[in-house]
Amino acid sequence: MQYNQLGNTGVFVSRLCLGTMTFGGGNSLFAMMGGLGQKEADAIVGRALDAGVNFVDTANVYAAGESEKLTGKALGAKRKDVILATKVFGRMGPGPNETGISRQQILAQVDASLTRLGTDYIDLYQIHGFDSVTPMEEALRAFDDLVRQGKVRYIGVSNWAAWHIMKALGISERLGLEKFATLQAYYSLAGRDLEHEIVPLLEDQKLGLMTWSPLAGGALSGKFSRTNRANEGRRTQFDFPPVDVEKVYDIVDVLGGIAKKHGVSVAQVALGWQLHKPYVTSVIMGARNETQLNDNLGAVDVKLSDEDLAAIDAVSAPSPIYPGWMYAFQSDRKPGSARDLSGVAKSTF
Repeated sequence: MQYNQLGNTGVFVSRLCLGTMTFGGGNSLFAMMGGLGQKEADAIVGRALDAGVNFVDTANVYAAGESEKLTGKALGAKRKDVILATKVFGRMGPGPNETGISRQQILAQVDASLTRLGTDYIDLYQIHGFDSVTPMEEALRAFDDLVRQGKVRYIGVSNWAAWHIMKALGISERLGLEKFATLQAYYSLAGRDLEHEIVPLLEDQKLGLMTWSPLAGGALSGKFSRTNRANEGRRTQFDFPPVDVEKVYDIVDVLGGIAKKHGVSVAQVALGWQLHKPYVTSVIMGARNETQLNDNLGAVDVKLSDEDLAAIDAVSAPSPIYPGWMYAFQSDRKPGSARDLSGVAKSTF
């Protein structure tokens, strides 16, 4: 296993993080993700830890808290060896104040998560989504209090726009509050929007990046293609995250050729591509069984050539957006850089 520094902290985490959204679910939406019980959770957690994974991510909203319970029990005495992450934001009850990131909700939910996880501290506590009602100052002060109280060691955010993250970092700087150390965000070959504005922000502010759904909800698993559209796994029940299906087929065609050349799976190439990106701290892998988990774990050993990476980048390239393409057009400061338009006369306006 390989390890990366977690943002600008002194902590190192495995480049593959075990996501536990497949744990629990009963008859809820989360059952479609996996619906695994304690026995299966124990086996998956044990196998991941044996492979060197020291980073585990869950959330209070996963299976209405059941995922946290199963995760805590599966970790058991090995809790001390793991960087354990969970989140707050999603609805946890029918009441008007049982969702969001108000001080009231944060303080209530952190204690509930600690109880379910069977621990007295959370290594990384993350805001799971953007709350358009609660002032950022309120949430950030509450998170800062949790760090001072020892209930939380580091804080992070998930599913925010670049300007929201930067605004929060500015507020924390101005008020002397704990700053976000990480971002957890959707990133896959089928969805590279993150590269437009968020990746430059992360690199500039030295935030760690944990990527969720790196296989785009199974679309990049290699289980389906233009010639095998029937076997689409859970996407037939829960089509998320949204993808351009035709583009996915093009990507899978390229991944298939590279996978065959290296003697690995399509999923391993898709994960391996992310592991070659210096701004990706850890890739979150979810698994329904040990076979899937073992395949994902094998991605750390996939060595892609420059030619492989160029082919993958080309077929999956996101469409340029403004003002990014204007920056590239006007740039004459970094010849040969990724943003340089070689051979195109630079604008002087």
